[in-house]
Amino acid sequence: MTTFAAAATLRSSARHPAVRGWALAVAVYFLAVFHRSSLGVAALLAEHRFGIDAGQLGVFVMLQIGVYAAMQIPTGVLVDRYGPRRLLVVASALMGAGELLFAVAPSYGTALVARALLGCGDAMTFISVLRFVAVRFSPRRYSSLIALTSLMGTVGNVLATLPLSLVLDRFGWTTSFAGAAALSLLAAIAVWALLDDRSVAPPKLRNAAQVRQGLRAVTSRVRASWSLPATRMGFWVHFASMSTATAFGVLWGQPYLVKGVGLSTSAAGTVLMFGVIASAAFSPWLGWFIGRRPSWRVALALVVCAVTVAGWSVVVFVLGDAPSRWFVAALYIFTMLGGPASLVAFAVARDYNPARIVGTASGVVNVGGFVATVVVALGFGQTLNLLGGTTAHNLRFALLVPVVVQIFGSIRVIVWDRRVRAQIITRQHAGEHVPVRVLRRYWWDIPTRTSVPEPEKLAS
Repeated sequence: MTTFAAAATLRSSARHPAVRGWALAVAVYFLAVFHRSSLGVAALLAEHRFGIDAGQLGVFVMLQIGVYAAMQIPTGVLVDRYGPRRLLVVASALMGAGELLFAVAPSYGTALVARALLGCGDAMTFISVLRFVAVRFSPRRYSSLIALTSLMGTVGNVLATLPLSLVLDRFGWTTSFAGAAALSLLAAIAVWALLDDRSVAPPKLRNAAQVRQGLRAVTSRVRASWSLPATRMGFWVHFASMSTATAFGVLWGQPYLVKGVGLSTSAAGTVLMFGVIASAAFSPWLGWFIGRRPSWRVALALVVCAVTVAGWSVVVFVLGDAPSRWFVAALYIFTMLGGPASLVAFAVARDYNPARIVGTASGVVNVGGFVATVVVALGFGQTLNLLGGTTAHNLRFALLVPVVVQIFGSIRVIVWDRRVRAQIITRQHAGEHVPVRVLRRYWWDIPTRTSVPEPEKLAS
């Protein structure tokens, strides 16, 4: 079933409790993505409002994304114990409280607490939606509904670019963010009153001993997944592909486009918006392509990384302090394709991990991109501080931070890709089934250095 067919089916059955529940859950996710991206067009305002430097500005993203990443495994345990309805109510309340606190924060420290609350609430949303859809809908509809959910997240991201920039210009900081907070608080009330997850929530809450046992099992699954070369390759694919796109999208894109390139605030918001739209348009094509040409998926991610690195290197070393606005705008939009390209990592994790630990492997892979995002966001700001502030010249050389991070990540992808290929070729020659067959390339393959546990053994 295509995404459009799923949308038609949902329209025809809009009164069904499961569809209504999904719509409520997706509304929370829509707001979560909006809140997550809202600082992207407010970075310069935040710098002025709180009297902070570029390094302190980067801490906003480090804290928010760090809390988000740290909450992934606990959220999985919590949604198992309490069900998606309760978690979505808590998530909406946390995001509403965080955004309201951010709207009225009198100091930098208070604003940091607000972003931490946003990151915590954000972390609870998508996994709760996944749990609700997995139980209330058939497997045939699952992938299409998740695609629709992702599309609504993209709409939230789009609204956090040019539209939010215009609202900030018109109504100011406090009113704009307080209005966004009110939407999440209303969503919390709506979910509590209208979302029915009685068939999703577990019939009996697990006790503390069972929760501890579950956490020990998660630790064991993490170790088992990390022992596989394919999981490590996926980690580095996510690390390399996602870092620059996300760091620019949630924080540094607007300051660079305004102060480094000379665009107006609205023009910068327009470029940010088209970057999100390009990313959304690229995602379904990428899914179609790697589904039919899986042997090309890692190469495609590396191509996106290579073009991104080459483009920003040209900006730093060739174009100088007054680069072509059209070139930078086009390059920024292409850079946003790194977000969809990072999804290659999850396809690799799914193919080469036993079914028992695929979810854990996806979480391990997911950490790679967020770690890289934190490194880029914080490193970019600290570099600006060392160079003397947010000027066009300093912003130009701060671009070396994402360039170096992507180069490092790409090198690690190549190293682990060669090891995975060598392992797959060995299994092919032994007559074993492999998810994606590879052709022998003597200039690319290397012998495996250590013995690696077979997936079948891990699954036992």
